[in-house]
Amino acid sequence: MQSNIQRLFGNIDIYLFDQLLKGTYDKCEKILDAGCGGGRNLIYFLQNGHDVYGIDPNPDAISAVQQLSATFAPANPTENFVIAAAENIPFDDNYFDLVISSAVLHFAQSPEHFHDMLHSMWRVLKPGGYLFARLATDIGIESLVQDLGNGRYLLPDGSERFLVNEELLLQYTGSLNARLHEPIKTTNVQNLRCMTTWCLQKI
Repeated sequence: MQSNIQRLFGNIDIYLFDQLLKGTYDKCEKILDAGCGGGRNLIYFLQNGHDVYGIDPNPDAISAVQQLSATFAPANPTENFVIAAAENIPFDDNYFDLVISSAVLHFAQSPEHFHDMLHSMWRVLKPGGYLFARLATDIGIESLVQDLGNGRYLLPDGSERFLVNEELLLQYTGSLNARLHEPIKTTNVQNLRCMTTWCLQKI
């Protein structure tokens, strides 16, 4: 059973898997993984007839995800995967039904960089489309993180991340004219770091 699940979904983000189980993205045809890495969140979509795209600033990651696409979905053009940064997505406005941003936004270098990445992802999303974002936050560990300035913090696990809080996520939800289709959910990993799932629909 376990190997069959892995074959169908790969090493998918568990909270993205949760949305698939709920059927949230059943009608999403065009999928963009913004910061796709080697494509771990795309295996299900590649195997189930979606038009799958990805961007990543790392050329090796794009090469790996192109090979993954060729293996699981030979008809999906490898040209759909492009070397690009999240703040400068090279696709048209209102193009995708779903944009995935898994462990990307917390690499922002400043509040302005975070804003630019988020708005770039939002720009390419169709009205009615979905943004699935998973990012590090200070929710639940506010007193345990060390402020390094410019929105970046030292976490108890020793990593440096750009951190937001629930208030800021709700402010962006409002300013984007978005709808939270799931409550904001945060996983506390033994007070070492906190990862938050932020699920929006574009109104």
